[in-house]
Amino acid sequence: QVRLVESGGGLVQAGGSLRLSCAASGRTFNRYAMGWFRQAPGKEREFVAAISWNGGTTYYTESVKGRFTISRVDAKNTVYLQMNTLKPEDTAVYYCAADDSWNTVIGGRSDYWGQGTQVTVSS
Repeated sequence: QVRLVESGGGLVQAGGSLRLSCAASGRTFNRYAMGWFRQAPGKEREFVAAISWNGGTTYYTESVKGRFTISRVDAKNTVYLQMNTLKPEDTAVYYCAADDSWNTVIGGRSDYWGQGTQVTVSS
């Protein structure tokens, strides 16, 4: 069982930055691929970024490439999403997800999800 808790969301002006954190419980954090997803009002949840269990592979949706960076610190059981040059269209609730299958994380079918943190980007 893995419990995920996101933090770091907030209100920021366009062009600004935020860093989201996702703290995981459990001793097997370093076995899991981790992902970030987001859901804007009236829209379906979409994939944002993912990182493999050992941090060696990362993957981003096209709209955030060059602006967002996913990373993990296994000693802290935490995965981060550094978001730079934020745009109003980045406004959404951001969720982290964990699974021992890379493809399952990418596909949004992870077994474990956090409760989400709100990111609002004003124009």
